[in-house]
Amino acid sequence: MHVSSESSEETEARLRRVLASATVERVPGTWAFHDVNGVPSPDRLRSSVACVRDGEQWSCLAPSDDVALELVALFVVHFRDGEDNSGFVGWLATHIKRTVGTGVCVVCGSNPRRGGIFDYWGCPAHMRDAVWSCVEALRH
Repeated sequence: MHVSSESSEETEARLRRVLASATVERVPGTWAFHDVNGVPSPDRLRSSVACVRDGEQWSCLAPSDDVALELVALFVVHFRDGEDNSGFVGWLATHIKRTVGTGVCVVCGSNPRRGGIFDYWGCPAHMRDAVWSCVEALRH
């Protein structure tokens, strides 16, 4: 992991460049965390963007339209290979909170065939357009 040593102004400029050069895509549909007793089934794993556990049970972020659950909208950010994205999650999450007023959830992964690090970003489904507009404004 690389951590930059720079002023806050330099960090802001660098992370804006990182976001502008990243591939950012909306993910169709709505999603929710589903509690899973035992190990997630292969079907659950295939349909989920992430499955995590806390030592007691698994929780999988999978498609859902169940209004009894906390529905989220997703977008995914793929960074360019070798780009210094240190601090990105905190920077963008803070900007979204200050601008739109909502928190986010972030799940990070790695895919060497697509440049390396990628992030799934989730926000309340009813705030999808406001969060997307906020991110797009930073990109341009």
